Amino acid sequence: MRILITNDDGINAPGLEVLLHIAQSLAGPEGEVWTVAPAFEQSGVGHCISYARPFMIAKLGPNRYAAEGSPADCVLAGLYEVLQDTRPDLILSGVNSGNNSAENALYSGTLGGAMEAALQGIPAIGLSQFKGPKTAALDDPFEAARVHGPDLVRKLWENGIWDDGAYRVFYSINFPPVGAADVKGTKVAAQGYRSDSFFSVSPAKAPNGRTFLWVKGGPQHTPTQPGTDAALNLEGYISVTPMRADLTAYDVLADLEARLA
Repeated sequence: MRILITNDDGINAPGLEVLLHIAQSLAGPEGEVWTVAPAFEQSGVGHCISYARPFMIAKLGPNRYAAEGSPADCVLAGLYEVLQDTRPDLILSGVNSGNNSAENALYSGTLGGAMEAALQGIPAIGLSQFKGPKTAALDDPFEAARVHGPDLVRKLWENGIWDDGAYRVFYSINFPPVGAADVKGTKVAAQGYRSDSFFSVSPAKAPNGRTFLWVKGGPQHTPTQPGTDAALNLEGYISVTPMRADLTAYDVLADLEARLA
């Protein structure tokens, strides 16, 4: 089995080492794991690609590359440069430092990489570690992902729904903000919505008098609707959310057509 891994926290991020452990566990001793990850942190870039400029890629070691681009760029580099003659069986993205539950999924570079993989026809999973006071007290804040990730990814790979449609399914896994021993289980969940967790900006004056804006997020520990991803994560469950890149609001198509007739 051949697996390509990437992330949005950068080639030296600790979560990437956790993902390598998960990927190696699934690939087995006869398999291959290849890394193509951003040279620098790319959090919040979503599914962006470097369409208007080229980006550099450098080999750092056996099966290990860094690219000066987004996670989606790294997937493209992996498929069409690094592994151009031997496409991977699976692409994993993460393990993100922080949750990609609820509306965070829309901004996530981690899921942007998984989405690009799905658009390229490759099965893909994005993995994220919810953070909080309980994980901050751990020696390894990625403990839940490290301990539970290998078995869950294997189970999803062997039993998940892997379609071959135009907008094929990919998956988002969020590990809860607790230690591995406190994880209550795994539940399939819809993407939730935090009604009070909007991004905003905060101004700051530079020494030269110019104004710069820092983007800041909202509360992360507000539960979403019962049974959705962030609510379950805060209850101690791992959430698995099937996703597609199709953004059509199917529930309003017929009504809109009637109104515009």
